[in-house]
Amino acid sequence: MTATADGRPALPAPDRALLIRLLRENTRLLSALVTGHEVGRLAPDGDAPVVRGPEDVAAYLGPEMADLAQEQLRVVALDARNRILGVHLVARGGLNTAVIRLADCFREAIRANAAAIVLLHNHPSRDPAPSPDDVRLTALVGRVGGDLGIDLLDHLIIGGDHHVSLRRLGLYTPPGAAPADTDARDAAPGIPER
Repeated sequence: MTATADGRPALPAPDRALLIRLLRENTRLLSALVTGHEVGRLAPDGDAPVVRGPEDVAAYLGPEMADLAQEQLRVVALDARNRILGVHLVARGGLNTAVIRLADCFREAIRANAAAIVLLHNHPSRDPAPSPDDVRLTALVGRVGGDLGIDLLDHLIIGGDHHVSLRRLGLYTPPGAAPADTDARDAAPGIPER
C-alpha cells in the first residue's frame, strides 16, 4: 500500500472503485432502512396513525419494545386530532431504571408543535405493574406539560405482551380533567378524542 502526500494510506484504483461502490450501496440501504423504520418520522398527516386509546399506542410500539433488554422511555407526540406526529426516544436505562430529564420529555413535542403527548416505557422484567417512581414521573410530566400547553394524555407501561395505562388504573388524571370512576374507566378508551 502506498501513501498520499499528507501521509494517508492510498488504495490502488480498483480497490478505491470497489470501496466507493460499497459505500454508496451501504448508504442507499441505510437510507431505505431509516425511511421505513425510523422512530421519529412518519408519513404525512393524512396517513399518520390516530390514537383513540392506549391499545392503539401499545399496538403501534408494543411489539418493538416488549423484549428490550433495557428500559426505554419514549414520547409519542400527537396533534390536536390525536394523530401521531412522531415517536421519540427520551431515555435508555438499565434493567429497572432510566435517568430522565423533564426537558427531554418535551423537546421534540415542542419542535413538532404537538398538542399532546403519551409517555410509554417498557419493563424488561415483563411485569407491566407501575412502580411508585412511574406514578411520580407521570404526575410531574403532567404538571409540566400543563404549564407548557402540551397535555399528557396517558403513560403506558409495556411488559412483554401486556401493557397497562396509568390513566385507566386511576393513577393519573390529567390536570383539569375529572377523575373517572372505576366502571367508566374500564369502559372508556382512556385517551379522549379532541
